[in-house]
Amino acid sequence: MDTHLLLSTVNQHLGRIYTGSKLNESIKIFDDFFKTYKTPVHRNTSLSEKNAYLITYGDAFFNDDKAGLQVLKDVVDKQLKGIITDIHLLPMFPFTSDDGFAVSDYLKINPILGDWEDIDDLSHEIRLMFDFVANHSSKSSEWFQKFLEQASEFENAYIRESANFDASKVTRPRTSPLFHHYKNDEGKDYSVWTTFSEDQVDNNVGDPKTLLRLTEVLLTYIERGASSIRLDAIGFLWKESGTACMHLRQTHQIVKMWRSILNEVAPGTQIITETNVPEQENLSYFGNGSDEANQVYQFPLPPLVLFSLTVNNSKVLSNWAKHVKPISSTGTYFNFLASHDGIGMRPVEDILSRNYWDLLARKVEKNGGRISYKTNQDGSRSIYELNINYSDALRNDGENDQVAAGKMVAAHHILLSFLGVPAIYYHSLFGSQNDVAGMRKSGNSRQINREKLDENKLFYELKHNPYRRTIFEGIKRLLKIRQHVKAFNPYGVQNVLDISNDIFSLQRTDPVSGDICLTYTNLTPYEKDLNVMNGIELISDQNIRHNRLHLGPYGIAWIKPKK
Repeated sequence: MDTHLLLSTVNQHLGRIYTGSKLNESIKIFDDFFKTYKTPVHRNTSLSEKNAYLITYGDAFFNDDKAGLQVLKDVVDKQLKGIITDIHLLPMFPFTSDDGFAVSDYLKINPILGDWEDIDDLSHEIRLMFDFVANHSSKSSEWFQKFLEQASEFENAYIRESANFDASKVTRPRTSPLFHHYKNDEGKDYSVWTTFSEDQVDNNVGDPKTLLRLTEVLLTYIERGASSIRLDAIGFLWKESGTACMHLRQTHQIVKMWRSILNEVAPGTQIITETNVPEQENLSYFGNGSDEANQVYQFPLPPLVLFSLTVNNSKVLSNWAKHVKPISSTGTYFNFLASHDGIGMRPVEDILSRNYWDLLARKVEKNGGRISYKTNQDGSRSIYELNINYSDALRNDGENDQVAAGKMVAAHHILLSFLGVPAIYYHSLFGSQNDVAGMRKSGNSRQINREKLDENKLFYELKHNPYRRTIFEGIKRLLKIRQHVKAFNPYGVQNVLDISNDIFSLQRTDPVSGDICLTYTNLTPYEKDLNVMNGIELISDQNIRHNRLHLGPYGIAWIKPKK
């Protein structure tokens, strides 16, 4: 590590974040830290067509009294070895609410999951993405308790309500109060900024000491084996009076600074930003393509794939996909269909008309899911996300389990064909369905897609339950094939082929080798015959002759043309 170069770069970023005395303070404390910092072991974390992420909780699977991470490792070893290269571990730290996103200690492992040794064991054969909840911490955290007591170094660690701060334009996806009151042991009251809930107090990165503490957490995650860092809800990080307090330039500068630091101390580490907002706001986290996020969540993809397979028409998805272009040799998209949250609708505000939103909402409710709303500044409500298991969301009226399972594989065929890096939620990969009982018991709509799975029961059902087996084996086969197709280079080229409104089709090209793969997904429950280029159809391992391709209902194909 070139400490002089790193300090110079960090100071430049700090100069774009702070002014005056805060700038001087930030330069001093960051200089002092990095002059004694020891660089972790460098890892080769470059990405290729071989990479695929599994999104999961550390305790998503259970088996008697075994620690969650140990059971997860067993599931990976027995079911996913050779097909999943990376695991996104949703927050694995002690927490007090929000299924892990109210972190009470950034540097400990939740004992229910195991310990750092279990993380180390898991990371030996698979790469890990840690969730960094930088925007806020639990009100029970040591940091916040020190703030309440006004301990040295923590006096400004959180954001107090102030008459001089205009918060009237603040944008947030919650209807709870923006400020909540907390008392210390002496009874002194503090009104503190809470974007998400009373239990989640926002860290004040306007305080240089807090920013340094968060930077130390980031570096600890790298030292502990993270190859990727997911920045949760990062768009809310910086607050400024009279603004929406979203995506402010200081927030972007902090992400850029962290990218610069990791480029120096652990080259190739992936910074992945999570901002569930309209598309252009989301894509702004690429910066100039090589100076901010390495990957950005491709939020329009889940609702658009759902919509296309609901109306059996490719037009909207194809028109949007034509604008999805390569970013840079180090920047690309983090593609997914489902996650621990619902299917966000804000990213398609300018893509899908409101009557289509209503169409999807009615379908989701009919299929056992729920709708979450946000309150707008004028007091009206609008749909924020659809809470449902993705396979249940896809099912149209009259479609039986066999058709629905094939449809789920077709949806993931689109995901795995798309420019970027694929990430698959554990309930999607293993063919789960709605956990309505869990949702009702918890009172949390998102719980419908967060069920914990009994390892032994899951393994049995993967063999004997046709629905689970069809989805799991279908997606697993696609993942295995994809690893050997250079055209799926995550930094490659993607072109939409306008075959017909019944078919979603792409041409993927590797810019290095020139290899091409043509992808075809039948969006309808009807058989289709297509004119295509002769070559090898990779999924069936059959030769295409006479330029004819037959696709069954929701059928899929990857064709490598003859040279």
